[in-house]
Amino acid sequence: MNIQQLENELWDAADQLRANSKLTAAEYSMPVLGLIFLRHADNRFKAYLPDIEADIPKQVPDARRETLIKLGFQGKAAIYLPAAARFDRIANLPKGADVGTVIDEAMDVIEAEYEVLKGALPRGYSTFEPDLLADLVKIFDRPAIKAATGDVFGRIYEYFLNKFAMSGAQEGGEFFTPPSLVRMIVNIIEPSHGLVFDPACGSAGMFVQTGHFIEDVQQAVVNDAVTFHGQEKSDTNTKLARMNLVVHGLDASNIRQGNTFYDQAEHLIGQCDFVMANPPFNVDSVETKKVATQVDPAGRLPFGLPGLNGKTGAISNANSLWIQYFYAYLNDSGRAGFVMASSASDAGNKDREIREQLVSTGHVDVMMAIGNKFFYTRSLPCTLWFFDKGKPAARRDRVLMIDARNVYHVVSARSHVFTEEQLANLTAIAWLYRGEQHKFVALVGRYQRRVDDWLALLPERIAADTAVVEQLAAQLQAFADGATLDELNADQPEEARLTQAVLDAFKAELDAARVDAQVSDAATALLADVASAREGIANADLASHAGQVKLQATLDALAPKLKAAGKLLEARHKQWLKLLDTAEKSLRARLSDAFDGKAAREAKRALLAADTKKNESPTVRDAVLDALKHAAYFIHQVHWLYSRFPDAVFIDVPGLCKLVTAEDIVAADYSLTPGRYVGVSQAASEDEDDFAEKLRGIHDELGELNEKAAAQALTIARNIEELLG
Repeated sequence: MNIQQLENELWDAADQLRANSKLTAAEYSMPVLGLIFLRHADNRFKAYLPDIEADIPKQVPDARRETLIKLGFQGKAAIYLPAAARFDRIANLPKGADVGTVIDEAMDVIEAEYEVLKGALPRGYSTFEPDLLADLVKIFDRPAIKAATGDVFGRIYEYFLNKFAMSGAQEGGEFFTPPSLVRMIVNIIEPSHGLVFDPACGSAGMFVQTGHFIEDVQQAVVNDAVTFHGQEKSDTNTKLARMNLVVHGLDASNIRQGNTFYDQAEHLIGQCDFVMANPPFNVDSVETKKVATQVDPAGRLPFGLPGLNGKTGAISNANSLWIQYFYAYLNDSGRAGFVMASSASDAGNKDREIREQLVSTGHVDVMMAIGNKFFYTRSLPCTLWFFDKGKPAARRDRVLMIDARNVYHVVSARSHVFTEEQLANLTAIAWLYRGEQHKFVALVGRYQRRVDDWLALLPERIAADTAVVEQLAAQLQAFADGATLDELNADQPEEARLTQAVLDAFKAELDAARVDAQVSDAATALLADVASAREGIANADLASHAGQVKLQATLDALAPKLKAAGKLLEARHKQWLKLLDTAEKSLRARLSDAFDGKAAREAKRALLAADTKKNESPTVRDAVLDALKHAAYFIHQVHWLYSRFPDAVFIDVPGLCKLVTAEDIVAADYSLTPGRYVGVSQAASEDEDDFAEKLRGIHDELGELNEKAAAQALTIARNIEELLG
């Protein structure tokens, strides 16, 4: 869903708290998260309920039906919600009801169903003002929240901490990792089996995404395929992790509280199939004595202690502690993926010595540089590290360097993400590096099929768009033919009276628009090209690289025609809307009996973009432009891949990726920073779509800076006025 739309919905709730609650941030944070838990649990419950109910015979008595529904949720990626805990019941309470007590009871019945949640769900909702609590429930029952999918739990939690600096807001990175980075880690290490450990698990987003990967890619039951182990130093965060896992139907029994710097979790050392984490960056003052006992080739610090603070004797930067921990927990064929401060891949002194030993193992697999603005609360770059102890001998002294700092999608001036396709395309680089060409070919095939899906919609959508334009044209023509100056000038002062010349000028402009055949000719030509392309897709061998390459030549030729058609249609929309605006505002068309205002308004709505902030349904205009843009978009995805890897085999791509040897790393003083190796791409080769994305980001950031400057100027002016009396 639209993230900004979701944030707008949540701001209403947050603003209610800020303005009306007598509670402190620390007091209301967990109760609000409890409401989010109930909302999300209810969303997932309702997603599975229809299929479960459909499998229950109609003759089963009501007393037995609920038991069968409960059994049906076993093994599902959701939890069974007793009737007393369903959000609809809470949202539909009559005015004046004791909402707080009802929510507390909902938490009680859920904990009674799920032992692992004992003590994890918040209580004390009766301490909220009753009217405020009822308003909050209504806000969390709005359509945008009810429709939210994915790991919204962590995202919403982060949002509240970011907005109001609730408890833990300064340690945001410890509990929440941006979904883009989580998915990138999961895509590269492919956690499909065995023991999965996150020693800084926060709200368990890594485990949730692992569950999605196993369900969607491996087509397996998550709790049968893997065992999750998570550790968190904060009691609040361990509760959040258990809540997040349970709401997704995942086993939360191995989430434990502990400070990973000192708590070794010895039973997991050398035992994990996969380790994944987003630890806090650049932590200082870790007590040396408490970790010194871990310096053991068989323990958690196989490469020794990091550098110490000369004054305090404490470890000056814990990044190398984390890196070693992740390595040590892996078994002999295990993989690790984790987020790390960019500085860690180039740090000197003891950190450099630790990297030297790490590189000598041959287990460093992939290093990926990530740009600014991926973290929700901070604008800082980072690096994703990947280990693979099971690398084949042929790749043992090779490391794949990927510089993804120029790959992103702009959400807002302060927020970047990876799109689904950017995630897939970056992952495809790792596939080719590993010799998994079949995955690359399958991805290209999916893109080309998506092109066909969108092209198939174009004839109907272009026809619908044309029909709306013709409807509006007919209304305006009827007005032009039937309107009289007498009715248009009725009761108007002399200076406002219309002349025949003005009306004739409008008629001439209308006639010119009606005989303009540019759009219709372009649409006819485009639909012929679309039909030809679809025939090519139907006949292509999409399971082979050669067949895909041949087809892509046709699609690449079609892409600029799709974009040109979109621009023409938008120009046509603007032209007819301008004519309507002239008729209504300048010519006072609503005063004429010849003008059908209702029909004109309907056509106008169809030719305007829907307002997503108001949850408006897509219009006819949206539908046709969406099909054109998506068809061109998926053509571009294949173009992006083929312009870099034309033979579906890995090659070094300046500015993007390079396969480096151990000797290269030694020559660079054991730096593991991708930018040191991949070089810079030629500006001339930059894709138009990529350039537009960057330009959009600059525009959004400039707009935000202008707004801040205006607000600051107003504040300064007011302060000066107060000083001057």
